[in-house]
Amino acid sequence: MITLKVISPERELLSAQVDLVELPGTLGRFEVLKDHAPLISSIEAGVIRYVIGTESRELPCEKGFVEVRNNIVTVCLG
Repeated sequence: MITLKVISPERELLSAQVDLVELPGTLGRFEVLKDHAPLISSIEAGVIRYVIGTESRELPCEKGFVEVRNNIVTVCLG
C-alpha cells in the first residue's frame, strides 16, 4: 500500500492508503505504484486519480508539487 497525502496551505485535503496514484505532471501524467523510486516533481492543474482496491477515485487539483519517498506520496497544492 501507498500512503497518499494531499495538502493545501489551508488544510489537509486527503489522507488515504491507496494501491496506485496517477498525477498530472508538468511533462505529462505519471503513475506511482508501491516501492516507486524517490522523486520530486511539479504538477499541473488537473485531476489526481487514485485506486483503492477495485475502486478508482478522482480529486481535482491545482498546480503544485509532489514528493514520493518510502511509499508515501505527498502532494502540496497551491
